Amino acid sequence: MKSLVSTLALVAATLAAPAALAAAPTAAAPATAATPATVDAWLAQADKAYADQTVTSGRAEWVYETYITDDTAQITADAGATMSKLQVAQAKQAAEFAKVPGLSPETLRKLTMIRTQITSPAPSTPGAAEQFAALQARIQGLYGKGHGTLRGQPINGSDIEEAMATDRNPDELKEMWLSWHDSVGTPMKADYAKMVEIANAGARELGYPDTGALWRANYDMTPDQFAAMTEKVWGEVRPLYQQLHCYVRGKLNAKYGDAVQPNKGPIRADLLGNMWAQEWGGIYDVVAPQGAGDIGYDLTGLLKDKGYDPLKMVKTGEGFYTSLGFQPLPATFWQRSQFTKPRDRDVVCHASAWDLDNVDDLRIKMCIKVDASDFVTIHHELGHNFYQRAYNAQPSRWYMEGANDGFHEAIGDTMALSITPDYLVKLGLLDPSKVPGPDKDIGLLLRQAMDKVAFLPFGLLIDRWRWGVFSGQIAPADYEKAWNEMRLSYQGVVPPGPRGADAFDPGAKYHVPAGVPYTRYFLARILQFQFYEAACKEAGWKGPLHRCSFYGNPKVGAKLDAMLKMGASKPWPDALQVFTGTREMSGGAMLRYFAPLTAWLKKQNAGADCGW
Repeated sequence: MKSLVSTLALVAATLAAPAALAAAPTAAAPATAATPATVDAWLAQADKAYADQTVTSGRAEWVYETYITDDTAQITADAGATMSKLQVAQAKQAAEFAKVPGLSPETLRKLTMIRTQITSPAPSTPGAAEQFAALQARIQGLYGKGHGTLRGQPINGSDIEEAMATDRNPDELKEMWLSWHDSVGTPMKADYAKMVEIANAGARELGYPDTGALWRANYDMTPDQFAAMTEKVWGEVRPLYQQLHCYVRGKLNAKYGDAVQPNKGPIRADLLGNMWAQEWGGIYDVVAPQGAGDIGYDLTGLLKDKGYDPLKMVKTGEGFYTSLGFQPLPATFWQRSQFTKPRDRDVVCHASAWDLDNVDDLRIKMCIKVDASDFVTIHHELGHNFYQRAYNAQPSRWYMEGANDGFHEAIGDTMALSITPDYLVKLGLLDPSKVPGPDKDIGLLLRQAMDKVAFLPFGLLIDRWRWGVFSGQIAPADYEKAWNEMRLSYQGVVPPGPRGADAFDPGAKYHVPAGVPYTRYFLARILQFQFYEAACKEAGWKGPLHRCSFYGNPKVGAKLDAMLKMGASKPWPDALQVFTGTREMSGGAMLRYFAPLTAWLKKQNAGADCGW
C-alpha cells in the first residue's frame, strides 16, 4: 500500500505543476519588430518555461514507467502533448528571431538548439500536426505489434531477438528474418513516405531545407561539415571493420558451407546473431578462436560467488565514480530509484537514468539481474546521473545536456570499458593469482569487437539512408533498393532472400518509425575510446590500453568533472578538448585499443579475399 500512496502523491504533484505554456508565447513575433534585447528577454522566459515543463513531463513519465496503468498512461500522454506544443511554439519563434540582425553568437546558438531539439517537426498548416501524430502512432503500433514466424509458428519481436542470438539453423534464421521484416516494415512504407513530406515542410518553416539538414545542424557546424566529419571518422576505422568482417565471414563459411555463406563477398545478414546485424556478439561461440577464445574469467560467476545482490551492484558502480573524487549520490537516489522489478505491478524494465528536477533528484530505473551484463549496464547508467549532476549549475536548461548527443552515451560506456581484470581485483571479485595472462587478450578483444566495431557502419547507415530520403535523393519507389545498396556498401551484408520494391526493411528497426536520430550512437562508440584513452593517459597507465583501469584516480576525476560541468554550454569541440586535449573527433583511440586484435586478424586473414 505504501508504494501506491507514494505513486498517487507523485501523480498529484505532477498534475498540480504550473502550466509551462503560460510562460511562453505561442505565436511567432515578427523578426522585423524585434531587437537583440527583445530576443534575449524572450530566451530567458522561454528557458524557464522549458525547464518547468521538463520537470512536469519527467515526473509524469517516471510514474508511468514504474506503475503502468491506463490512468498513468493518460497522464504521461497529456504531459508529453504539452511538452510537444511548447517545443513547437518555441522552435517557430526561434526561427523568426534567428533572422534578427546583431544577435550575439551565444544567442544564435541557443536559437539553433531550440529549433533542432524537435526531430519530427510539423508545419503550421491546419491539421498537419494531427496527421503526423496519427501516422506515427500507426506505424509505431505496427512495430510494437510486429511478429514473425519460427518453424511456422508466430513469434514476437523480442523473442526473435533472443532466438537469433542462439539459433544456428540457417533455414530458421532466414525464416525469422524475412517474416519479421515483411510483417513489420512493408505495411508502413506509404505512411512513412507521407510522414517524410510533413516533417520536411515543418523543417522548412524552421529554416532548414529538409529534416535531415535540421538533424545535422545540432552539432556546432554546418550540416555538410557534420556529414563530412562522420564520414572521415568512419574512414579511419573502416580497415579494422573490414578485417573483422573477413574473419567472421570465414568462420561462418566453415560452419555453414558455401551454399549458405560463401567465403567471398558479403555476409548473409541473418547469420550474425542479431535481427539487424548491428552487433555480432551473439555468435561469439561460432567465431571464437580455438584455444584463445576464453577471456579467462566469468564475471557473472564471480558476482554470484561473492554474494552480490542488485543493491550491492549499484553501490559498487557508485563506488567507481566516488573513487574518482565525485560526491556520493544523494539519499533520494537510493529511496526513489527502481532497482528490481516489483511484484505488484507492471513496469518498464528497459534500463534508464533520470534527473527529475534538473538539480539532484537523480534515479535509475532497472530490473537488475545479478549478471555481467547488468553490472556493465549499471556503470553505464550511472554515467548519465553523474553527468546530469555535474552540469546542474548551468544557467540555462538548454545547456543541461551532453556536449552533443553522443557525449551522454559515451561517458557511461567509458566507465564500462574500465571493467577490466585490474578493476575486478581491486574490488575483491577476482583473485590476483587468477588474473588472465596476455594469452587471453585476443579472446577479450575479439568479444569486444564483435559489438563495438561491428556496430560502427550500422550506426552510420541508418541516418545516411534517412538523410537521402529527407533530401529527396531517395524516392519512395527506391526506398528498399537504396537501403540494400547502402547496407552492402557500409556493412558488407545482404538480406537472406529477395526483397521486392514494395518491401520496407528500414521500418523493421525501431528508430525509423519512431523518428529517433541514430548517428549519436556512432558518435558514442567513437568518443568512448577517446575518453578512455585520455583517462588512462592521465592515470599514468603503462600497460596495454585494453587492460587499463583508472579506478581510484582523483586526477582523472577532476579532469573529467571539468568537462562534465560544461554540459552543452560551449561547442562540443571545446568540451572534448578539456578532457582529451584535442578538438578533433577521431577513431585513432579505438584503433590503438584494438591494435593487438588487428594484427592477429591480419594473420588469420592472410591469403583470404577480404572485402565485398
